[in-house]
Amino acid sequence: MENVKINVIAVVAAALSMFLIGGLWYSPKLFGNQWLKELGKDKSFLETGNMKLIFGGAFILALIMAFNLAGFVSGYESWTWGLIGGALAGLGWVAMSLGIIYLFERRSMKIFLINAGYIVVSFIVMGIILGLWK
Repeated sequence: MENVKINVIAVVAAALSMFLIGGLWYSPKLFGNQWLKELGKDKSFLETGNMKLIFGGAFILALIMAFNLAGFVSGYESWTWGLIGGALAGLGWVAMSLGIIYLFERRSMKIFLINAGYIVVSFIVMGIILGLWK
């Protein structure tokens, strides 16, 4: 554990990147319309709920994930290890965990690919940020 060095500013930047990627990923320009269709929702769904709780909670969760990933890639700081570590965590752990849940929930492959794709891309970008920003 003594080799674990975490740059808090890099962690915040990594969490923000996940937040920004999500905004683009789930926008109508990319996968937002397909995501809503697979959920059986329409655009009015996006206007419901407590937005402070949703966005605030999402950012706090992104911070926790970024701290965790920072610990995982610590000690091998480079953009390549950040990319590999992010891909391993995003694809190997998170996306596959979603896959298990989605199988039991009988969700479509399309919603799995949209959501898991977001996670994998986000973790790769976060890993690169954490690997570069020592």
